[in-house]
Amino acid sequence: MKTKIYWIVTALTLLCLAACVKNHQVGGVDTIYTRNGKKVVITCIKHASLQINYDGYEFEIDPVSSAYRPIINYTEKPKADYILVTHEHYDHFDMNAIFLLTKNATNILLTPRCFGRYQRGVIIRNNEKADLGHGMTLYAVPAYNITPRYRYLHPKGVGNGYILDLEGFRIYIAGDTEFIPEMRKIKNIDVAFLPCDQPKTMTIAQFRKAAATIRPKILYPYHRGLTDTTKIIRATRGLGIDVRIRYLK
Repeated sequence: MKTKIYWIVTALTLLCLAACVKNHQVGGVDTIYTRNGKKVVITCIKHASLQINYDGYEFEIDPVSSAYRPIINYTEKPKADYILVTHEHYDHFDMNAIFLLTKNATNILLTPRCFGRYQRGVIIRNNEKADLGHGMTLYAVPAYNITPRYRYLHPKGVGNGYILDLEGFRIYIAGDTEFIPEMRKIKNIDVAFLPCDQPKTMTIAQFRKAAATIRPKILYPYHRGLTDTTKIIRATRGLGIDVRIRYLK
């Protein structure tokens, strides 16, 4: 009898998790209002490609058109005021997409390796910050692998994560990283994008540690690959975080 009850409870739990994931997958655009009443519109494009509009300013993060599926036609997107690139891998750095999104006044911020290839924009390194004007600041934070056999994928000091501070509304875009010691210093995050796709990024266990350490109000698991979203939901239960699953494989 106890065994039968156990399996019934387990089945119901999995159904609830599946329903939760299904509900969270509806739509790829979220509108959030900051404490000062300004609007932040977040568009989850795919994988690690994001579009953020704050008070009319257009941000594109790691725009990739055809190098990583599905194909995105960036000629249909508005020109960017700011383009942020975390590192040089093909699923994050697409020179054609950057070109299509660029206007005369576009600010491109990228790593030294990306600059070496594109020869345009402003280099920003780990632990540096950039004043974007209009009360907005960008902080570059470390992003790297710590598992010994995967360190070659994302060596320390090469790629960036970003904290985008929009007049006090803080968005953390982790980039390709595992759970690293530097995350313990990341505080007061309203929205976080954390990757969960080992060997490239975090395991489920690392993802939970990162979420529990940073404790954003809203969390988007991104750069997910084939990671089971029900496991992500289960791993973050009890943390009091609004976890939103979008099409960010």
